[in-house]
Amino acid sequence: MKKLDQNVNYIVSGLERSGTSMMMQILHAADIPIASDNSRPPDEHNPKGYHELEGGKIINRLMDGKFPLDNFKGSFIKITAYGLQFLPTGNYKIIYMERNLEEILDSMEKMAGIEDKERDKTRGSFHRLNEMIKKHITTRKDIKVLFSNYNDILSNPKNNMEKICDFLGLPGLDVHEMITVVDKRLYRQRRQQ
Repeated sequence: MKKLDQNVNYIVSGLERSGTSMMMQILHAADIPIASDNSRPPDEHNPKGYHELEGGKIINRLMDGKFPLDNFKGSFIKITAYGLQFLPTGNYKIIYMERNLEEILDSMEKMAGIEDKERDKTRGSFHRLNEMIKKHITTRKDIKVLFSNYNDILSNPKNNMEKICDFLGLPGLDVHEMITVVDKRLYRQRRQQ
C-alpha cells in the first residue's frame, strides 16, 4: 500500500455520475489507500462498485460538523460536489471529476428509470452548482485541486494517470495497472463532443 501524507484529507469529488467511482477504482488499482465501507454494493449502473462511505450520505454530517474527517487523513474518500462547500478549514487535496453535462443527465435519467421532464431546469441547476463549487475549491488556500475529465480519461488514459501521479507526488505508481480500470464498455451515455 502506497503511503499518502497523513496530514492531508484526500477527496475524490464531482457531480453525481461524473466518474467519481471510476476514479476511486483507479486509485485503488494503484494501491493508494481509499476509505470505503461497502454500504452501497455494485449494481448495473456501477458494476465495479461505488467505493464510498455511508452510501454517499455523509453530506448531512459535514453540514452539522459531525463527520470525522480526521479519521480519514492519508486516504481518499468520495464526497459529491455539493458537500465540498461544507469542508471545515484543513489541508485538502481534491481530484475533481468533470464530464460532459448531457452525459451526466442521460446517466441520471437511466439510473432513475424516468425521463426528466424538467431537463432544461436540471441542466441549469447542475451547471450553476458545478461552477459554484469549482470557484469555491479553487479560491480556498487550504485546498489543492486536480481537475480530471472523464471523457478525456477514456480517450487518453496514460496522460491522465501521469497527472494523478504528479498531483499526489507519487511518481512510482503503476500507471499500467491504473489504466486497466478504464473500461470503455462502461461508457454507455456517450455524446458527441
